[in-house]
Amino acid sequence: MLRGRILKASSTQCRHLTTNRGPRPVPILPDASLETFVNNAFNPAVPARLPPKHFADIPATTKWFTKPTSTTPTRLNISYLSKYGATLVPLEISHENHFTRIQQSLSFFLECVTASTSHYPTNTRSSRYFSAYVPNARAIKRTAASNDFFSSSATLATPTARVYLAQAPLSDLPRALAKDVPTPEVVLKAGKGDVYDSSIWLGQAPTFTPLHRDPNPNLFVQLAGRKKVRLCRPEVGRGIFAKVQERIGCAASATMRGEEMMAGEEKKVLEEEVWGRDSEVEFWDAELESGDGMFIPKGWWHSVKGTGEGITGSVNWWFR
Repeated sequence: MLRGRILKASSTQCRHLTTNRGPRPVPILPDASLETFVNNAFNPAVPARLPPKHFADIPATTKWFTKPTSTTPTRLNISYLSKYGATLVPLEISHENHFTRIQQSLSFFLECVTASTSHYPTNTRSSRYFSAYVPNARAIKRTAASNDFFSSSATLATPTARVYLAQAPLSDLPRALAKDVPTPEVVLKAGKGDVYDSSIWLGQAPTFTPLHRDPNPNLFVQLAGRKKVRLCRPEVGRGIFAKVQERIGCAASATMRGEEMMAGEEKKVLEEEVWGRDSEVEFWDAELESGDGMFIPKGWWHSVKGTGEGITGSVNWWFR
């Protein structure tokens, strides 16, 4: 959902106020037919949820993840995914106020996830990557209060880094994995009838994607775990972004936004403005579980949070 990190800045302050206190729920379509989707979501360009669990039969929902129980959250199906461990995937690494992206093998990401859910450090040697990123970093157990995969010592304290498999194009995955996530009918038949791009998102909750906008309409589907999505209209989002730039003393105007929104002061203030308090602007909210999906219109600003325990997995397709 952040392909190219495309954001448009505006010097206009947010003037679109509402008397509503609290976000409004994204409406749920009465059925999942193509006609209903086109007439009630795609053509009017408004957010909409598909009926609950409409995408529950996507093979990845059961092949990539374990089924949660009363005592264990959703986890990755390591035995299945490790067959494709040599596949290169994009990873986002967050460490305090630092952020970077790397290309690493899927097996490396699976090692990170395994380490995060173990009771003790699973590997006493330094991580292949994090020894360069954080000297002597080692894998640690994930605690309830953090999403931390590595520590600067062999103890379970001092969080240092978090890992998120983000924006992995389906077209870059092995054919067998890509077949586990077939393109839905509404993407193939609505609009111009083809796919601009697609992405897979996998991470240990909590995960976070800051407020941004996409240049194409977007179908977002939750494969595993839970995520909250908060949206606002294009003009409202531009006002929020301008307000954030004023708060941090910047005046961003480039259409292509980069890593500055993923760490540091801008990320912090964006999160405060969108999630941190009752807002005077109108937001729309949706909470998605495995099998749920929603439509995000072109230009609508949105922020996404992975919540709860265990792994969250999502896929999205952009309409051309």
